[in-house]
Amino acid sequence: MKYFIYCAILLVSFMSSSQTNMNLYNIVDSISEERLREDVKTLANFGTRHTLSDTVSETRGIGAARRWIKTQFDNISTACDNCLEVFYQKDLVKKGTNNRIIKDVMVVNVVAIQRGTKYPNRFVIMSGDIDSRVSDPNDFTTDAPGANDNATGMAGTIETARILSQYKFDNSIIYVGLSGEEQGLFGGQGIARYAKAQGWNIVGVLNNDMIGNIKGVDGVIDNRTFRIFSEPITTAETDPEQLAHQNNARRFYGGEVDGTSRQLARYVHNITTTYMPEMNPMMVYRLDRFGRGGHHKPFCDEGFAGIRIMEAHENYTQQHQDIRMENDIMYGDTFEHVNFEYCKKLTTVNAITMASLASAPPAPSTVSIGGIVEPSAKLNWNAVEGAKGYKVYWRNTTSPTWDHSRYVGNVTSFTLEGIVIDNYYFGVASVSANGFESVVTFPNKIER
Repeated sequence: MKYFIYCAILLVSFMSSSQTNMNLYNIVDSISEERLREDVKTLANFGTRHTLSDTVSETRGIGAARRWIKTQFDNISTACDNCLEVFYQKDLVKKGTNNRIIKDVMVVNVVAIQRGTKYPNRFVIMSGDIDSRVSDPNDFTTDAPGANDNATGMAGTIETARILSQYKFDNSIIYVGLSGEEQGLFGGQGIARYAKAQGWNIVGVLNNDMIGNIKGVDGVIDNRTFRIFSEPITTAETDPEQLAHQNNARRFYGGEVDGTSRQLARYVHNITTTYMPEMNPMMVYRLDRFGRGGHHKPFCDEGFAGIRIMEAHENYTQQHQDIRMENDIMYGDTFEHVNFEYCKKLTTVNAITMASLASAPPAPSTVSIGGIVEPSAKLNWNAVEGAKGYKVYWRNTTSPTWDHSRYVGNVTSFTLEGIVIDNYYFGVASVSANGFESVVTFPNKIER
């Protein structure tokens, strides 16, 4: 009899876990290609969304665009019984701050917060950029539809809010439209400083910048691959003594490619390959494209985990270009170049990652590791509120992703017998009752 009761408990537990995780498959099926198409079209039709463009017109310029975005968030909030806190966050940027700020401008971000039921001050953030530009970064009057760069990222953020607002999560989610990206990442700087001042505990930032192009300037057509850019370690390590200690430790124990942003990138990779196996996430070991930047950087500069999600094959003839025909090539970032099936796929990647992160308990803050000159790896970590168990991960030292794992139950220490510590890197994640995992924590303490 006890055996049957035990089996029944296991079955209920399994069904509960499967049913909850089934929500991620429901989210996959809910993202609308048609709504993304309509939103990108609306944003492109504002003519230009240049940061320095018109703010008074109801039909043209960045002012009209951001008011429309706020209206979308307000409408979503109304549909979910006022579940979003929608507001503008803004900062004055003075003329001459850099050579792309040729007049004083108020850089305005549009923010929508969906509060978590258990950890209201822990946030996962999805961002898209509001602004656009043409060949001359200071030309704020010429048409700059910015359909792919970055109406797609903005539309994806709005669509994700529509879907995820239908669910309740333990952690808070922020959907944000950022301004001033093309003029110097000013919107990201403003909201990152605001987050710091508000004491937000940010789990991670998913910056979406260009998620709608499948035909690269190199001629490659690919509607499955996308890039995840992440820096190796946080640039917030500025104290010279601490930095010297950290660098010395990394020489002997590893961790030079295991900062919080890199772990967030691996998390996206894992969620995608699990729930969207048709996709090909491509880890890129770089903050951003060579010599270029995006709106996740200001968050990384403040010590938060931040990554960039974007298409794998860019087309530079449709990026930062005046609309024109030249040598039989149509230049300009216009609506007809966007592939909305692909845009839907990358929006879905974001939505299921956000939902998983927002459902997970906090990651262990302290993980220690030992096992020198032994045929085993010994891990210890702190207990985490809300965790029903823990998962130990390991990988080859040259692998970009966590390739091996073992669920170890509700314990705070575990020894991997027969796994030689010298040959692998290790980490620990917290697991909720419904099977949602935190980001992996790389060991930050050595036990001899």
